[in-house]
Amino acid sequence: MKFIHLKSRGGDYMVVAQNVAWLRAHENGQTKIGMIGSEAIQVAGTIEETAAAILAG
Repeated sequence: MKFIHLKSRGGDYMVVAQNVAWLRAHENGQTKIGMIGSEAIQVAGTIEETAAAILAG
């Protein structure tokens, strides 16, 4: 299991990479991340930055 550290304005997340289902651009340069088996979370950064963090993690 591979965890990825993602920053959020309300607090940081440790996300299991395999549980990421989708990414969607959100307001103010943030990204929504759809999670398998859970609700979406909102993180700081663009889709490209978030995708790069997930793939590099």
